[in-house]
Amino acid sequence: LQSPTPPEALVEAIDLVLKYQVRTGHPLFFNQLYARADPVAIAADWVVTATNTNSFTYEVSPVYTLIEAETLRKIASCIGGAFADAHDGLFVPGGSISNLYAMHLAHHRANPDLATKGASGGPRCVAFTSDQSHYSYLKAAKVIGLGSDNLVSVRSDGRGRMLADELEVSILRAKADGALPFFVGSTAGTTVLGAYDPFDEISAVCARHGLWHHVDACWGGGALLSEKHRHAMAGASEADSLAWNPHKMSGAALQCSAFLNRHPGLLARVNGTSAAYLFQPDKLNASLDCGDKTIQCGRKADVFKLWALWKAKGDAGMARTVDACFALAAFMAGRLRADPSGQWALAYEPSCSNVCFWYVPRRLRPFSFAASTEAQRAELHGVAPHIKGEMQRRGDAMIGFQAANGRPNFFRMVFAHADAVR
Repeated sequence: LQSPTPPEALVEAIDLVLKYQVRTGHPLFFNQLYARADPVAIAADWVVTATNTNSFTYEVSPVYTLIEAETLRKIASCIGGAFADAHDGLFVPGGSISNLYAMHLAHHRANPDLATKGASGGPRCVAFTSDQSHYSYLKAAKVIGLGSDNLVSVRSDGRGRMLADELEVSILRAKADGALPFFVGSTAGTTVLGAYDPFDEISAVCARHGLWHHVDACWGGGALLSEKHRHAMAGASEADSLAWNPHKMSGAALQCSAFLNRHPGLLARVNGTSAAYLFQPDKLNASLDCGDKTIQCGRKADVFKLWALWKAKGDAGMARTVDACFALAAFMAGRLRADPSGQWALAYEPSCSNVCFWYVPRRLRPFSFAASTEAQRAELHGVAPHIKGEMQRRGDAMIGFQAANGRPNFFRMVFAHADAVR
């Protein structure tokens, strides 16, 4: 058995953690779709930890329950459309779980007997996402028993946006094969390129064929808060559900993820079990309990981080943070385009606050992907991993890289919280 550790040794261990853990709030951390957490959100996270409650019943979490309802109402008003009129939702542990919730609800709507009889003997359901979508859709397909063979990848255009015409062709092909198309997962701000799918066109296709349309706006959903950039979300209000992660681009501390749908009561109908020891119908304020809507029992009050942050900044402050992220990306892309040396080349034009670019060695300059040879592309492919490794060894900066769509490895600079950059 382990004996108790003296307090001074624990303090030393904490110091070592702080010394060697990556400082994601550092001004040179551009590696992920999150960065520095706002001090207000950090303080709110401490409050949630100190109050140490479970957000499943009103009786043990009265304040957080009401705050969650009001914050979801605020987000729904930002989405607009039918969401502002009627909505339901939850704060969940991460965007991947939001996407799982969406596919889970859609699956049950398509096959109402699923909860009692299971998938055996039911229709072969098929879901659709773009070839640029987040891998969580594939994980969700596995978790709900759909199977990876029934998740169809739809081709995207040269900027990473799902092609609505290709989606419709895929749906018709699935129907011809005897399957039941039921779900489309679109994306607002793809992970690598930052692309926004054409939501209005996708919603029209879904309406014609009776499919659930979910928008994964975990990364790019911050545009909803900005008058300058909310045009990128045009048509998202027509979807059935939407996911947004305020710990990306808005400064909430990890994790902070909202899932909303415009079908009130569906979460409870699909997930509810009416556990008698928790959700007694005759107790005080039973109607305010939200735990039976979830697939969890234990659930942290992540909403409080966003609520406190939004209160501190106001609508204008939240918008300024998003606008600054987009502005920094545009500024960097402009500098790369204007550089006369040829040592920098944009791999893709920015759509969100992702900047995808190559550092081009002198012997490969000037570099044009369209005019390059296979040998040149192969040589360029090894450049970004080498530079990234050297940055990690020196502890200078963290910037991600990857290959995509047949293009050699390029850097992906992510402006995920502009308040950290001055």
